[in-house]
Amino acid sequence: MLGFANSLSFRLLLLTVFFVMVAEVLIYTPSISRYRLSYLQEKLAEGHLAALSVKAAPDGMVTEMLARQLLDHVGAYSVVANDESNFMPMLRRTEVPEPDMAVDLRSAGVLALILDAFDTLGQPRNRVLRLHGLSPRDPDIFVTMLIDEAPMRMEMLDFSWRILTLSVVISLFTAALVFLSLRWLMVLPMQRITSSMTAFRQRPEDPTSDLPVSTRRDEIGIAVRELADMKQGVRRALRQNMRLATLGTAVNKINHDLRNMLATATLVSDRFAESSDPFVRKAVPPFLRTLDRAVKLCSDTLNFTQESVPLMTERMTLKRLLDDMIPELSSSLPEGQLAIEIDDVPGVSVSVDPDQIYRIFANLASNASRAGASRFHIRFEHDDGTLALLFEDNGPGIPDPIREKLFLPFQLSGNGGGSGLGLAIARDIARAHGGALFLVQTGATGSLFRLELPCPATGRSRGGTTRAA
Repeated sequence: MLGFANSLSFRLLLLTVFFVMVAEVLIYTPSISRYRLSYLQEKLAEGHLAALSVKAAPDGMVTEMLARQLLDHVGAYSVVANDESNFMPMLRRTEVPEPDMAVDLRSAGVLALILDAFDTLGQPRNRVLRLHGLSPRDPDIFVTMLIDEAPMRMEMLDFSWRILTLSVVISLFTAALVFLSLRWLMVLPMQRITSSMTAFRQRPEDPTSDLPVSTRRDEIGIAVRELADMKQGVRRALRQNMRLATLGTAVNKINHDLRNMLATATLVSDRFAESSDPFVRKAVPPFLRTLDRAVKLCSDTLNFTQESVPLMTERMTLKRLLDDMIPELSSSLPEGQLAIEIDDVPGVSVSVDPDQIYRIFANLASNASRAGASRFHIRFEHDDGTLALLFEDNGPGIPDPIREKLFLPFQLSGNGGGSGLGLAIARDIARAHGGALFLVQTGATGSLFRLELPCPATGRSRGGTTRAA
């Protein structure tokens, strides 16, 4: 069972909290700079009011005690406020420190305000600021003050803690809402789908792992319906494969006994061929051909039931391979019925099982012969890494109903002389060699098959045609 720390729900929760905190940081950055600006503007307004108090006094003079009280209220060492036409008296303590830096709010940009705010937060010591700016009370009044930075920094830290606390609360609340919503919409359905798939893998025949029919129209609903269809298809395939496996075992046993019976019948038929009775002697050749077809059908069925084609490969030139096969192929066909033509053989070498490759040649040639072709032409194409053998006949072509199931087992060719396994076995032999066999074209003028085999690029096809009886 998947732990919560490794679950999708936990990851969604962490990501939600993280992204909400990132959003809060983006909000906090301008907020803290705005808070510092507001603090300094309030200081300018307070300084302006203190200067007005001095101006309202008789002769513009105040006692030292009143000046100290006004400066304590403002939180400044000195205050000067004036405009272009009037000069207001200055408030100043007896001892005034030297300023550490000047802050002019008249020319401060957004980026400068943000950088100054973080510079204040990161400052470990108190600095004395010479503050310049226009009074928020009267834009015509220019105020200059000397203040400490530490009180402003403390208020900014207090504001930051409040923002942090609020951000954590908002992020947790938002994360909880998003978490519950996503868990209800996505995570729980995905967990049910995952559990159903796991149970199906362990016991595919058990229908209790199936999910109820979903009416959702989103991706989750589509996934549930597609999973249900896939399960039904797999179950049907498993039942069919089980029946086929049982049938294959039975067919193998039957074929084994049937081949022995046919071998005995062949031996007996040889005795019939020696009979002096003309009727018996005339009936023996068709009888022998029928026995040969029955034996071939048994052999093809046994070979097709094997999971893979056994290969005994050897390295040989293509010319040697054809020299060994073509005479035997010609002798296996009815005399004079099919003429085999071969282009000049390219000088390349191939790694093949000669006996298995011969089965491909024999199957294609016998199919062409039974279809009524009189010519069987073999030509070659060779490029980098691939040797292609093209088999072309001049038969009547393959009918459309047969063409669609040409390489499927037990799909008879329609001429009554085949087992329906030849092309399926030939295709498996080509694949076992790392190549392919497929139909290129067919029609009223004949058919063209292409056999591709892996081969190094050491030769090219040449023109010319030789003829074998």
